[in-house]
Amino acid sequence: MMEKLQDLNFLHLFYFWMVVRHGSITAACERLHLTQPTISTQIRKLEKSLGHELFSRTGRELELTEVGQSVFEYAEDMFAVGRELLGALRGVPSKRALRLHVGVPMVMPKWITYRLLEPILHFPQPLQILCHEAPLDILIADLMRHKYDVILSDTPVPSSKRVRSYSHLLGSCGVTLCASRELASRLQRRFPQSMDGAPMLLPAANTELRRLIDRWLDDTGLSPRVIAEINDSALLQVFGQGGAGVFPIPTAVLPEVKRQFDVEEVGQLNDLQLNFYAITLQRKLTHPAVVAISAAAKDDLLTFTTA
Repeated sequence: MMEKLQDLNFLHLFYFWMVVRHGSITAACERLHLTQPTISTQIRKLEKSLGHELFSRTGRELELTEVGQSVFEYAEDMFAVGRELLGALRGVPSKRALRLHVGVPMVMPKWITYRLLEPILHFPQPLQILCHEAPLDILIADLMRHKYDVILSDTPVPSSKRVRSYSHLLGSCGVTLCASRELASRLQRRFPQSMDGAPMLLPAANTELRRLIDRWLDDTGLSPRVIAEINDSALLQVFGQGGAGVFPIPTAVLPEVKRQFDVEEVGQLNDLQLNFYAITLQRKLTHPAVVAISAAAKDDLLTFTTA
């Protein structure tokens, strides 16, 4: 395995980068006007020099290995700088974009993720957001390897995880139950008693929103008829839009959900509180975009209620 920078063949790395970007060796060959054996040979040489396989081969399909994914991400940065260099030599003014690598648990409500990131879409300096969804355990492990600048989550890092990370509270909001217009109109008048026996759509059991709903049902003694448990918040709302049942959402995004899915509020559960966190490796937030996310959230983003 190489140990010196001068041993790294940047042309081989470029060919690898082109294959990943275009999805196949064949597509890369068409762009580069090279033969398939040429590209394949150069990638094998790169793998040998790095001491790692970059692709796992299943039949004729190529998939990036974990090392391959990491190498590709570095190559993305390197060749982005290369493009800026060429632009500068042509006299094109260039200001390098700040990058924010964001990890988001797969169970995180999509609208909340957008609302948290929305303020930095108009960041005062060029900013590129790289957002990746995965289970929280995997995200935390990758955070420890400095793959992410921040994880946006509705739960802090579990105390059982002996990792040196910090969960910064961004804000909180209540929970609202929504349903299609027809179903909501039947349930609103006698809410919450009307929920007893009512059709309901629940988030997956491993989510904070589900834990809160289960606690509310236990406290009230209500027994809705569970139609489905769905771990994707957007799919849950689509089922609700179709009239399949009542579904819970964070109150902070009630206007957006009502508008997008043409649903109505059944009732609010403001005694329940969803918290949202920015998980980082630093005790104090340092990345300017994460600082901006935190400031916007604490100002007014997650305090929405409709009393």
